Amino acid sequence: MYLSMGLAGEAGEVIEKVKHIVRDQKSVITEEKRELLKKEIGDVLWYSSQLARAFDLSFEEIAQLNIAKLSDRAKRGVIKSEGDTR
Repeated sequence: MYLSMGLAGEAGEVIEKVKHIVRDQKSVITEEKRELLKKEIGDVLWYSSQLARAFDLSFEEIAQLNIAKLSDRAKRGVIKSEGDTR
């Protein structure tokens, strides 16, 4: 549960950084903001990897499965649809 909350918190920090870039900088990202965003995305990746590890899941396999899933959706023209089983 702790890892899930950590992941959600870090994802929220990424969203906040992007919100400020869009709102305050009209979507123009400075090098300083880019570096801050990299750090926050790194935190999201860390929590994601630890969550996978806690459930004995391969982070690499998860990434490969996701790429295959998105590729399949793109081929079928449903990449922009809604739902888990498109």
